[in-house]
Amino acid sequence: MINDNDNNLADLNSYLVGGAVRDKLLGHDVYDHDYVVVGASVEKMLSLGFIQVGKDFPVFLHPNSKEEYALARTERKQGQGYTGFVCDATPEVTLEEDLLRRDLTINAMAIPVLDMVRSIEDNKIIDPYNGQADLENRVLRHVSSAFIEDPLRVLRVARFAARYHNYGFTIADETLQLMTKISDSGELSTLSGERVWQEMQRSLAEAYPEVFFQVLRECNALEKLWPELNALWGVPNPAQWHPEICSGIHTVMVIKQAVKLSTKTSVRFAAVCHDLGKSLTLEKHWPSHKGHEKSGLALVEKICLQLKVPKDHKTLALKVCEFHLHCHKAFELKASTIVKLFNSLDVWRKPEEFDDFLITCLADFRGRLGNETSPYPQINYLKEAFQVALTVTAKEFIEQGIKGADIKAAINQKRIDNVAMVKAGKSTE
Repeated sequence: MINDNDNNLADLNSYLVGGAVRDKLLGHDVYDHDYVVVGASVEKMLSLGFIQVGKDFPVFLHPNSKEEYALARTERKQGQGYTGFVCDATPEVTLEEDLLRRDLTINAMAIPVLDMVRSIEDNKIIDPYNGQADLENRVLRHVSSAFIEDPLRVLRVARFAARYHNYGFTIADETLQLMTKISDSGELSTLSGERVWQEMQRSLAEAYPEVFFQVLRECNALEKLWPELNALWGVPNPAQWHPEICSGIHTVMVIKQAVKLSTKTSVRFAAVCHDLGKSLTLEKHWPSHKGHEKSGLALVEKICLQLKVPKDHKTLALKVCEFHLHCHKAFELKASTIVKLFNSLDVWRKPEEFDDFLITCLADFRGRLGNETSPYPQINYLKEAFQVALTVTAKEFIEQGIKGADIKAAINQKRIDNVAMVKAGKSTE
């Protein structure tokens, strides 16, 4: 909580709003505090030392805490997309009018800053749209019909569903209907790739990221935003290896396993992408998906370009997509193939990424009915092979008088020999 006693800041009619109020009432960790000021002007805020940080919206940084304060505002739809709004932030705008423009009722509550502690203790929350009731009943519900004007809200609600899944939240039927209407309207195409990725990456960081994709699929948004991923539902796998059959269900199970194994969004994104190539398999070839690893590469490239996915996420996703079957079949591979795999994965320069590759492959293996806790000795085997291959250096070959390109060939062969010893169950020492 900030102290507004200096520089007449206490005169501001300010309120804590949005997610901070929601999470305080829910007992969830609060990371960001957003404030709304009612009855003030831009000039008033600047005179008190606030620093304006937005031209389109009247948002300011507090002179002491640097937290964000926004003037109460209303918005009117003008044009397409989530940026097509005209903002009115005059001193006449009321707090209730400001809260009315918000997405969900649980995000449309406020607490007076000057009496914050007492307001919470006495349950004197400003709640004109019944957010507390929806919070208690674990319902994600839109505030008003204006919800449909902003296509970004489809992604935000899906992200909230992922974040609060463990609390038992569900999406109100009428809200899901509006989300579907937005998806079917074509408005999702107005969202920038960067904005979609921002919501997706934040969802991948949650404890239940699979819920994000399931909600998008339920309201027809996944079909518009990522059709290749959406197409996996209904594509069968061989029951021998995939008792769950459906490729979409398998992908969800792999995401769940990735969450158990790593907090990295790069690993979780790679888990989502690993079987995209199966969406291209002709129906006459089902349930076989020969070559899906290679065919999926172009689809990974496509979504990464579309969403401006960070390079490290893209690189790992491509490697997992192309080589996850190599990992599963590690014990069947020749020593030369294992070293070739190491070269393709660039394990010599990126050992940490190799670990992430192995973790994602483990998630793929365990993301199947009956495999959830099964051992996966391929990881230790490949790690041991990597360690013995890593002991090979150029020094011994230079001392033998080998020069130029022959050194690289000699190193590669020695690595193969060392890995062959591991494969044979023999010591390399």
